[in-house]
Amino acid sequence: MTVVYGLMAALMFASSAAMPAIAGSEDVVVEDAWARASIGVNRPGAAYMTIRNTGDEAVTLTGIRTDLAMMPDIHQTSTNAEGVSSMAPAGEIEIAPGEAVWLEPGGLHAMLMRLQRPMAEGENFSMTLDFSDGGEITVEVPILGIAARGPEG
Repeated sequence: MTVVYGLMAALMFASSAAMPAIAGSEDVVVEDAWARASIGVNRPGAAYMTIRNTGDEAVTLTGIRTDLAMMPDIHQTSTNAEGVSSMAPAGEIEIAPGEAVWLEPGGLHAMLMRLQRPMAEGENFSMTLDFSDGGEITVEVPILGIAARGPEG
């Protein structure tokens, strides 16, 4: 019996030593997810939410996935001095301990390119957020009206 316990302890130590020292996605909370309805599938859709790191170490969002769009990505909207807005991929997003990142209209947002079906008001879709520790969080995103300004209306 002592040999079995010794072997179990050795295996537990070996597996914990192989674990990367990266902050865990288990410390991430996603709040207030929402999206606007689309007009068909010819134009991209977008989704918004708050991603909060409740842990003691930074976490890094590395990507998003959904069967709703063939090319989902996190984009950043920026406006230059002349008032012209443009969007570009944001890349990986680090969230500091105790901080949050807001995906919202006019800023960072989940860009849903090459929609596979229309985003219809009153429906939901699943979106998975991928993190650098290999963890993932799947969120149900409600689709609001085409003129919605946030989850409260």
